[in-house]
This record gives sequence, structure tokens and C-alpha cells, in this order.
Amino acid sequence: MSLLHLPHHDGSPLYVSDEAPPLGGTVTVRVRTRAEDPVDAVWLRTTYDAEPVFHPTMATREGDTVWWAGELPVHNPVTHYRFLLVRTLADGQSRQEWLTGAGLVGHDLPDTSDFRLAAFPAAPDWGRDGVVYQVFPDRFARSAEAGHRPTPPWAVPAAWDDGVIFEGEDPRTPLQLFGGDLDGITEHLDHIEQVGADVVYTTPVFPGESNHRYNATTFTSVDPLLGGDEAYARLSTAIHARGWRILGDLTTNHTGDTHEWFRSAAADPDDPHRSFYYFDDDGSYACWMGHGTLPKINHADRDVRHAMVEGPDSVVGRWLRPPYDVDGWRIDVANMTGRLADIDVAHEVARAVRATAAELREDPWVIGEHNHDATGDVDGDGWHGTMNYSGFSWPVWSWLRDPASPARPFGRPVPVPRRDGAEVVDTFRAWQGTLGWRATSSSWNLLGSHDSARIRTVVGGDAAAHRVAAGLQFTLPGVPMVFAGDEIGLEGVNGEDARRPMPWDRTGEWDRETLATYADLARVRRAHPALRRGGLRWAHVDTDTIAFVREHPAESVLVVARRAPGAAFSLPLGPGRHVFGSEAAGADLSAVDGVEVPAADGPRVDIWTLGTE
Repeated sequence: MSLLHLPHHDGSPLYVSDEAPPLGGTVTVRVRTRAEDPVDAVWLRTTYDAEPVFHPTMATREGDTVWWAGELPVHNPVTHYRFLLVRTLADGQSRQEWLTGAGLVGHDLPDTSDFRLAAFPAAPDWGRDGVVYQVFPDRFARSAEAGHRPTPPWAVPAAWDDGVIFEGEDPRTPLQLFGGDLDGITEHLDHIEQVGADVVYTTPVFPGESNHRYNATTFTSVDPLLGGDEAYARLSTAIHARGWRILGDLTTNHTGDTHEWFRSAAADPDDPHRSFYYFDDDGSYACWMGHGTLPKINHADRDVRHAMVEGPDSVVGRWLRPPYDVDGWRIDVANMTGRLADIDVAHEVARAVRATAAELREDPWVIGEHNHDATGDVDGDGWHGTMNYSGFSWPVWSWLRDPASPARPFGRPVPVPRRDGAEVVDTFRAWQGTLGWRATSSSWNLLGSHDSARIRTVVGGDAAAHRVAAGLQFTLPGVPMVFAGDEIGLEGVNGEDARRPMPWDRTGEWDRETLATYADLARVRRAHPALRRGGLRWAHVDTDTIAFVREHPAESVLVVARRAPGAAFSLPLGPGRHVFGSEAAGADLSAVDGVEVPAADGPRVDIWTLGTE
């Protein structure tokens, strides 16, 4: 089913003259229709202080395309807008349709999926143009010094090739310590470069009585088991020497029950840290998801907010400065931070984190963890984007999942269903519509993380299907985030099992073809602005095929992803030069009255730059 005939608008430069306009300014926005589509008029509807207001647009024709341009006043910090299309049908009847971020609809609908513009600075270029590589330090690599550090009393020591304990509710799971450290990461930066990444994100480095360290005992130093403050400074220096960036990981929602703040608060009801947490009169306290080892922070308290997120001396601020020099943060449990029952100061916390980062660094990047719906949390001056599980990971899983795979999204009692291409495209549309274009393009496209199953397990071990998933990760709007080990085909049925150590001493087991695919995809993405900043028009979809065009003023790119063998199909596009995919099966696209995309004999992704042969 071809989709290129549909009217289209998104927030990319071809359709919006300024993605980060000043408040009080005016932005030109455009809609694209086809000349044979009998559109009589397009009205731009915005909300002015929550009151609907309509503005006219003017039409100009370029070949087979009609562009409808209107002037959008940026009256509110987040400006919502949509388009009303009016047609006269063959029988003389008039038809009206709305064009919103979720697509074209023939009925009135709420403003949830309206397009939106935010009068706040956009995410930094280095983040939006980059490739993020996630490292779970305990499982990535050991330096020579790691073996000389004593095992703490809480830990269950493991040899590097031991299996991960993850079945059921085994209490040893968070305590199993493999001993990876920060110098181990520094020693393997060449591998990260080989993958094509240029942003290194590590899960927390604070001391904590677990292998994941999300139960911090302090926010003032680096865990000695990881090499201490000096090792983190060495890693940061080495990363910056390559021209890369480093992101820290901070849990703003909770500390560990061994944290110095909590210990003081629990020991003395009159301690000034008592208000940092939600204590009841009987000494009980709120905690994350019922886990008493993770007491929840009370961000309604100004003192804890000042200590944690506000200003250069806060936890957020101190790590953005030398010697650590992190370039931004991934905020753990951002969705729950500042929220408890009738209390909701989440937006205030997000704004404080970003404001502190902006005060200390010229171009910081702040990503909030949301494993479901981040709508409303990423519009303004808080998180630049989210870890886009619902808008990217789960739809990709559902298209490519092996029905026999035991992998399932965290929090869901059953695996995602295997869905056809049209259903998956509808899912992408819905999430892009509700998150908004800028937040979508600044969020992370991830196929999995330390909290989820591995993509190789999701697809039942099918390396070709895995590579299709990677192709979507690098070509759809958003920033690719690769969890260390995905590039060589590591497996894992859930988040704990996915934290298998990198097999540095068993490189013969690596999937070298998949590693090369990641590197090639990173290279192609970096070479083509359309894949980093371009718009998104769905071109063709059927059960086993998803094709789309990424459009940018500098170029347009066609991407065709297949999960199974498929027939050739035609698209009303110009010629194209093949820049990614198997050379044996890929071919340049010649155009007379459109192009014919060649048939495929199995799962694959192909990319063509349009307008060239």
C-alpha cells in the first residue's frame, strides 16, 4: 500500500522554518499535498491562550506537489497547532479532514496529537546527531587493577564467564559482582569507536550495595570498586580527547537505604534530612515500587531540591564540572520523580535539572527515563527527550518478534504480539503525534537496555532480523542508543539476563557481520543529514515491508525495511543511489514514471539517496 499520496506535515526543516522560535515570534509552517488531490483550502488552527484560532494558508505548486504555507504566531511557550483540509469531491460534496501529528482523520478529535512548537532551546546538536553507547560498568570490562580490589561483604563474587543469576526472585541477582570497572571502559574505547558511537552513557558510578548501583550510598564520589574518582576522571578525559561526549546516570526519584542522607534521617526524627524523604509518624516511608531499600525522595521539600538538582553545588551540578565534566544526564525513573499520590512537582524537578545543566555547560543534554508515555513531560524546558521504549522499542519488537521468544517488555504480563507492518506504522504515528516532533527526534531509539530483553532474543536468534531492527534504529527519527553487546549478538530473556559480561576473551563467538552492520549504519547516518534531521513520510507498508522517506532541504533518503521475502513494488519517486544494504541484492533506482523497489529474498534493510543514480 503506497502512502506518499497523503497530505503531510512534520516538525522538520522542510516544513517548519524555526524549530526553536522565540516567544512572540512567527514561524512559517507548510503542508504538502499532491496536485491531483482536490484540496480547495488548508486552514492553520492554533490555540491562543487555549482558544482555537484559524489562520489562512497560501498555495504554491512545484511540479506534482502543492505547498500550503501559513504563519504561526508563537504566543505560548508551547504552541499547539493542526491543519483543516477542505476538499470538493467528485459528486460536488465538501469534505473536511484534520491533519495532526498522528496523521489524517475525517472526524473531530482532541488536541492530544496536535503538532507543537516549543519556545525553548532544542537539544544540542551533538546529541541529536550522535550515536549513544550504553555501558553497564560491572559487566563491560575489567582492567588489570580490578582483580586487586577486595570483594565487599554484600557481594556474591563471579568469574567473568559465569552465568548471570536472573531466574525468579533470587536474592543474589543484584549482588552478583563480576568486577568490571571504569578503566576497563577506557581501555576499550577503540571498540566503541568501531561500533560507530560517539556518546558514552554509563549506568550509575556512585557507591551502592548492588551491582547496578541505583541504590546509591552517596552522590559525592565514585565507587572505589570502579576505580574511584580518578578512574572516572580518566574515562571522561579519554572520551573528550576523541571529541566524544559522556553522560552520567542519576536517580532523582530515590536513594539507597544506606545513603548518608537516609541513615541520618532514619536515626533521628529531628534530623534536617528527615524532610528529604516521605516518613510517616510510625517511621515507615515511601519507597520505589515497594522496595524498602529504595526510599523515595521528597522533591516538594526545597532543601532536598537544592541539594540534589538546583545550582552548581547540587548533585546534578557538581558532576558537570571538572574533574568529571559529564556533558549531561540520563535521569533514572524520571517519570516518577516528584510524584507521589496527590503530590506532583515532576515538571519543577525536570526544569531544575535542565537549568542547572545549562548554567554550567554550553550545550548539555538531559534525557528522562520513561518506559511508557512521556507525553507532557518533554514539551518544555525540562527533559530534552526520553528513552523511547513505547514509541520505538515495543513497535519494533512487535514487528520482528519470533512468536516463540520468551522476551517481553518489562511490566507487561505477556509478550508483545507479532503485528503486521500497517499496525506498526500506526503505532509509530500515534507516538510521534503525542510526543511531538522535536521530542521524538531528540529521544533515544533503543532496541533494549540493561532493563529489558536483548533484541537478538526477541527475534529468536535470527541475525538477519536483528540487523533489520538495527536498520530501523539508525534511520527513523530519534537518536540510536546501542546497549553494549547488541552489536555482537549477545542475548538475554529479560533485563537481568541481558546484563551478561562482554566476552572479550571469546571474540570467535562474536557476530562480526552484525558488528559491521552497526558500524555501516552509523557511518551512513552520519553522512546523510536527512537521516539525522530530516522529516518522515511513510511511503509504503504491507505485512512484511515498511518503507519511508526522510526529507531534508539538503537531500531525501528512501529506507525500505523487510522482515521476510517480498515482491517488488513501485513508488512515485525520482531515481536513487543505493548507499546501504547488500550490494549483491541492492541496486540503484532508475526512474521514468516513478521507481521500482526490487524484490527481496529475506529480511533486509536498504537505503537510497533520492535524486541521484
